[in-house]
Amino acid sequence: MHHRVPARTFVRIVLPLSCCALVACGSGDGFEGGLGGGSLEPTFDSIQANVFDPLCEHCHAGANAPQGLRLDAANSYASLVGVPSTEVSSLLRVAPGNPNASYLIQKLEGTASVGERMPAGLPAVPPQVISVIRQWIADGALPGSASAGPVRVTSVSPAPGSTLLALPASVTVGFDRDLNAPSVTTATFTLRRAGPDGALGTADDVAITPASVSVPSANTRSAVMNLSGVASVFDTYRITLVGTPPAAVLDLGGNALDGEPVQLPSGNGTAGGDYTATFIVAGTLPTLTSIQANVFTPRCAGCHNGSGTTLPGAMNLTSTTTSLATLVNIASVETPSLMRVAPGNPSDSYLIRKLEGTPGIVGGRMPLGGAPLDQTTINSVRSWVTNGAAP
Repeated sequence: MHHRVPARTFVRIVLPLSCCALVACGSGDGFEGGLGGGSLEPTFDSIQANVFDPLCEHCHAGANAPQGLRLDAANSYASLVGVPSTEVSSLLRVAPGNPNASYLIQKLEGTASVGERMPAGLPAVPPQVISVIRQWIADGALPGSASAGPVRVTSVSPAPGSTLLALPASVTVGFDRDLNAPSVTTATFTLRRAGPDGALGTADDVAITPASVSVPSANTRSAVMNLSGVASVFDTYRITLVGTPPAAVLDLGGNALDGEPVQLPSGNGTAGGDYTATFIVAGTLPTLTSIQANVFTPRCAGCHNGSGTTLPGAMNLTSTTTSLATLVNIASVETPSLMRVAPGNPSDSYLIRKLEGTPGIVGGRMPLGGAPLDQTTINSVRSWVTNGAAP
């Protein structure tokens, strides 16, 4: 049941259009464009429509959303409420009833212990807007209205079909209604990898034993598989949520998961059927194709998108063709004495210096505001440059 929202909490807003990056994706001189006014209320649906959709989804969407934080309508509730921050794991991104301990609020207000106020390098979200988000959290961070019919899968993180550099710390699945927590077990929520033959569904598939499987009390519309301590193996993985009785994921009414067809949201309107999704764990190879897929596209191209005549947009890292043209043998704008990529010379390539945070670089280490690339990935970029930065 939703709280009745007092009229005093309605806010007529005119917000600047930009990327509400809880993990920064770039810097700039200010917001671009504008958003028409609307009544912002302390409800999830209103905040989604008036804040997350226009301001945040631009960066925080898709399989490669920064820090895995997806803020599109299908994924945002499951990505935020009751989910530990990847930057400060002792805090939840949204802690129902406690806005001061919610990492979302700390990042918007600029009080977080890690990084800077979000959106990075851009004007702050207006205080009156943050106040409405604070009230939604104080009121319990309630979800939006449940849809009719059997319980369905609405979101999966990691995203179905995605390719990751390493096994994630957890698998989180969002649903369109509250779950019967005891029905979510290691028998009804499973993870397997393909094994030596590289094919799922064969005799050598490897069952993954998670640290735990649970329905967080802070968000009973989600199920979390904790993969702490599980070795990251390059392979193809399959997530399965069982909707076929007698052992099935259930909602509070005892209805089985409507898991098929396996789309998002799942379901054909009839309870029953398993939901499955696959993802791949693969390292970054020292080739432009692999670096583009695993580094430039997911971590850089959101801001380095070829728009405008100044950084970051002027550097176009959206495809292998544009990345090659904007990097190789092109003088750095910040340090013109260096090439962004000097073939055969990674130490004097400004790209490498920015990725490694070498002393003397202008501005911050890249990716700006987000977690640095792991050294294994940087070494692959180094090897690509050492080998001649071939297309």
